[in-house]
Amino acid sequence: MHISRRAKETAPFYVMEVADQATALEEQGIDIIHLNVGEPDFGAAPAVLEALPRIAHSSLAYTGALGIPELRQAIAGFYRTRHGVGIAPERIVVTSGATGALLLLAAALVDPGDEVLLADPTYPCNVQILAGFGADVRLVRADAAHLYQLDSALVRDNWGARTKGAVVASPANPTGSCIPFDELAPLTRTVAERDGWLLFDEIYLDLTEGDAPGGSRPSVLSVDPQALVVNSFSKYFGMTGWRLGWAVVPDDLVDPIERLSQNFVICPSVVAQKAALECFEPETLAIFDARRDEFRKRREIVLAGLEEMGLPVPVKPDGAFYAYFDVSGTGLGAAEFCSRALHEAHVALTPGKDFGPATADTHVRFSYSVGQDQLREALVRLGGFVKSLCPGC
Repeated sequence: MHISRRAKETAPFYVMEVADQATALEEQGIDIIHLNVGEPDFGAAPAVLEALPRIAHSSLAYTGALGIPELRQAIAGFYRTRHGVGIAPERIVVTSGATGALLLLAAALVDPGDEVLLADPTYPCNVQILAGFGADVRLVRADAAHLYQLDSALVRDNWGARTKGAVVASPANPTGSCIPFDELAPLTRTVAERDGWLLFDEIYLDLTEGDAPGGSRPSVLSVDPQALVVNSFSKYFGMTGWRLGWAVVPDDLVDPIERLSQNFVICPSVVAQKAALECFEPETLAIFDARRDEFRKRREIVLAGLEEMGLPVPVKPDGAFYAYFDVSGTGLGAAEFCSRALHEAHVALTPGKDFGPATADTHVRFSYSVGQDQLREALVRLGGFVKSLCPGC
């Protein structure tokens, strides 16, 4: 059978390989603490789950390719009340997860041979999706001095004749770092001056603390109302397996995106769309905000614990639920550190090789998406493991 070059060249998602190794150990009866997967432990809100019996007896026929009008209006209302920006519901595209949104936008924006800039480190699936549509993805080294983020200076220095656009995430995976608010306007302006497109991944935005009306950092839409934005119901809303997300697109992209969605997916999950309407009720939003506060408490526990064992976090996370720490001082590469931590301390972590070459061998991602008791136990185990690497230190 002929296998496409695209399939052959797609790199594995190493975090899943770590998960497979952890599962194998668990099958032997070993207790593993999973800090390797970026999945909140809370799950969907009670009101979302309670809506399912009613939804099951409603019409579950195909919806329009852009999503049900009620959900598009609810998302627009969320931007108005929680972020202070007015977005027409017609610009909201409901998708099969944030991944589905990125797939549609890549299909709409990328031609084979187009160069697209991303920061290194970055979320690996974004690289593979863009490359799958023929993009020449250029990873731009963004070190701790740049908060592991693309900024206007890096874009200006790396934009070339074939560059058509850039993708940024704020907060980012794997680092949890945000693009500073006063950098958003220069960044969007720098790309616009080059007649390019700039896609903002904001799936962790509402797991930050800031001065937007809802208590998070402001959306890029507050400085550029025509920005391309991807978001998701997976993180702040806790609906990971429901596979539901959205994109905010300029008016001239709505029709192309609709045609692509009609052909690629027909429509997002109808059950998930109807259930997600419950997310925007005031009582449910209060639950999500309490969860955000819990992630902040977990972050403080993790940062203090890593500091105590001498594992530096060069850029403190602003949001999401990740700490990206440097293991170079242990004498181990990131992959070996994670393998030994799994087998000796029974803590599953993700090595930097998932996120680009710049930090592949020096950094490890710690996901604090489990409860405080598990985090404290994980830190005790890791502390013992790190100490064993230098018994006389």
